[in-house]
Amino acid sequence: MVRVRIKFEKTGCMKFIGHLDVMRYFQKVLRRADIPVVLSEGFSPHMQMSFASPLGVGKTSSGEYFDVDLQEPVSSEELVRRMNEQMVDGMLVLSAKQVPADKANKCMTLAAAASYTVFLDPDRISVPENLGGLTEDFLSQREITVMRKTKRKEELTDIRPWIFSLAAQDASLEMLLSSGSVHNLKPELVMEALASYGSFELPEYSFRIHRNELYADRGTDGEVRLVPLEELGEEIV
Repeated sequence: MVRVRIKFEKTGCMKFIGHLDVMRYFQKVLRRADIPVVLSEGFSPHMQMSFASPLGVGKTSSGEYFDVDLQEPVSSEELVRRMNEQMVDGMLVLSAKQVPADKANKCMTLAAAASYTVFLDPDRISVPENLGGLTEDFLSQREITVMRKTKRKEELTDIRPWIFSLAAQDASLEMLLSSGSVHNLKPELVMEALASYGSFELPEYSFRIHRNELYADRGTDGEVRLVPLEELGEEIV
């Protein structure tokens, strides 16, 4: 068995497709591309796939991942070619790398941070003139407390430790945020906190979000060292 990490982009109208439909879509792609995927045992066998942090509906991305187990090796170049031959507009496989086949190295388990670009729409929002200075002042706070909703409750939370970096560039913001199963911070929440701090409004559909990359934390002794999930694998020749 060979475990392969697939990196793909999701753009255009495909941003409106939810996570479960993306999973079903790739199952069909793998079958049509005749990729020898390992199936589970039992009365209802299914493909052994594991997706990293799901992307919210309405967001685009050039850094999405899933792991899939293959019965036998297929070269990275061949995997990318055969899968992309089955793709629709807005979905594209970027790379395929072999990764260790154990639970600790699944992309779902490893995901610890995500980088985003948030594009502000000047026709819908009055972008502050000194957005860069406002962003720096916002990030200099020791605490950034917001009301955060989880599946079970709503509570005041200090999100400052989960913002690794935040910078303004013209009418956009670059964010590096905690992601994954432990501390998952959505860019929408950061935008709401920034707007509240800067006393400006965020009308509906006034910004769009693009996820650039997902990272694993390979640091030790409390030191954060973020590495793209793609770099933890090796080319299959």
